[in-house]
Formats: sequence, structure tokens, C-alpha cells
Amino acid sequence: MSATASLLHLTVNGEPRRFEAGRSVADLVRELGLDPGKVAVERNGEIAPRSTLASVRLENGDVLEIVHFVGGGEAAPFDDDTWTVAGRTFRSRLIVGTGKYKDFAQNAAAVAASGAEIVTVAVRRVNISDPNQPVLMDFIDPNKVTYLPNTAGCFTADEAIRTLRLAREAGGWELVKLEVLGEARTLYPDMRETLKATEVLANEGFAPMVYCVDDPIAAHQLEEAGAVAIMPLGAPIGSGLGIQNRVTIRLIVEGAKVPVLVDAGVGTASDAAVAMELGCDGVLMNTAIAEARDPIRMARAMKLAVEAGRETYRAGRMPTRKYADPSSPLAGLI
Repeated sequence: MSATASLLHLTVNGEPRRFEAGRSVADLVRELGLDPGKVAVERNGEIAPRSTLASVRLENGDVLEIVHFVGGGEAAPFDDDTWTVAGRTFRSRLIVGTGKYKDFAQNAAAVAASGAEIVTVAVRRVNISDPNQPVLMDFIDPNKVTYLPNTAGCFTADEAIRTLRLAREAGGWELVKLEVLGEARTLYPDMRETLKATEVLANEGFAPMVYCVDDPIAAHQLEEAGAVAIMPLGAPIGSGLGIQNRVTIRLIVEGAKVPVLVDAGVGTASDAAVAMELGCDGVLMNTAIAEARDPIRMARAMKLAVEAGRETYRAGRMPTRKYADPSSPLAGLI
């Protein structure tokens, strides 16, 4: 038998590959220069559990997807004002993304300046042509900062569910961020598909934090379906328009029994403060920091804005009045 005949024809991350017959999935991963402990593998549409990679033998025609996380500190608190989601407690109420930065080093510096304890991460194919390229985990340690795998770019429930199953296999994460988009122009969520995915993921043991429209009815339905946090948009993703409808955000906050975090639309520090003044448990942002002229300084500003907005909410603002009310008493005026 010729050497060519003993080679398997595989498709790996969309690329045709030839690999020696009789070897395992783990062998393939290692030959590509990857660490099996830092990737997740899907074989012919099914997750290949990491514990079985060494025993699963490759077969001719196999289609494999190999993924990892890509970019998509602890704040000194005033007191013990923490928040809890799915049984996990955090001090920082700012969640930041890991996309659009010029490099991983800048991303890591921004995360540190923000004081964020949670970062969202996208699940993408491993670059098998350059397995030694830097990866996010080399710069932001998932043992120190909680990774929140998300489904950015998914337009159906099935796509989102598949992505998060891979994420769980890659790192064991069950606390995840779910977003199912309706169209590419507005990036508004498709609530029918979002609700469907929420139900499936919750039944599979995931704890989904769910991106949704700023609709209190939709928020209630997601909570009933198993969402552990409701994440209404303030404005379209990446727009920087700020919170466009404070009334509905407040209604969601008042009606929810799970944490509510504004997700998308924040452009500047005052937007983040407004979200917190409305009673939200936190704010998630990416573009507002990553596309600032000075991302590190903006990350610091957002940290302070979230803290200030939260303190304002807890303090309780003064009532608004139709007419002036002097600060100094008029009685005894000379």
C-alpha cells in the first residue's frame, strides 16, 4: 500500500487536510502545534469531549472544528456592595469586551484599568496555519478574570447553542452570554430565536445571561425560560448613542428577579452612570473603550462612572421641582 493510500482526507476548520490513518483526534491537535487543554473539538457535528480525544480515532472524511477563545483586576470597593449572578458574586459592576483592540496587550491593560472581573470572549476557529500565534489566555488569565463566552455573530438559536456547547467543552464555562441577532444592519436581537435558545441552554445546565430588546414583557419571558440575567440594549451595538429609552429600562429593573445589565450602546462615561442611576446591576461595553483615542484612560473613566452611578442610585437623588427652591433660607434676610 502506498504512503498516499494510508493518509486520511479530513476537513479541519474548513480546510482540506491529509493525516496519517490510525491516529487519534489528540494526535491531530498536537501535530497542528496546539495544546489539547486549550481548545475544544467538534467532530462531524458532535462535541468530542476532551477526556476522549486520545481514544477517538480519526476516519476518512471526518469534518473537525477546533476552536478557542479570542478577544472579542479587581476594583477597590467603597463597601461590600456586591452583586450575584448564578451563584457567583462580584464587586465590579462593569463587564468589558475583548474585541477591537489593537492587540492583546492593550486589551489586557484596559481590563486592568477598568477593574472588571468579567470579560466577554468570542469563540472562533483556531488558526491551524499558525498555531503559535498569541491567544487571549496568554494575556488575560481566566483563573483571575471570569471569562463570559458569548455568541456574537450568531443569527439562529441552533448556531448559538452549538457555539456555547463548544465553549463549555473548551473551558468548562456554564455562565455564558447569549445573543441571537436578527439582522446584520441593526444587530437587534431576534427574540423568538433568543427565547428558544434560552430554554434549550437552561435545560442543558447553562446559566445564560441574555442580550435582549428593551421590552419588559420580553424580559419577563426570558426570566421564565431560565435566563440568569437580563441584558437589554441601551442602543444598537457599537453605536455609542447612549440609553435611548430610560423608561423601559427602569420598568425591566423594577420587574426583574434576576440581575439587569445594560448591554450595548454606551458611548461615554455619562451613559454608564445613567444606566447605574436607573438601578441596573451593571453595564457591559466594548466599543466605547476599545475605540476611544486612549482606551486605557477611557477604561478608567468607565470604572469611575459605574461606581458614581451606583452610589447615586443608592443615595437617592433629590426630587425634581417645577420651580426654584433656594438653598439658603429667606427668613432673617438682611
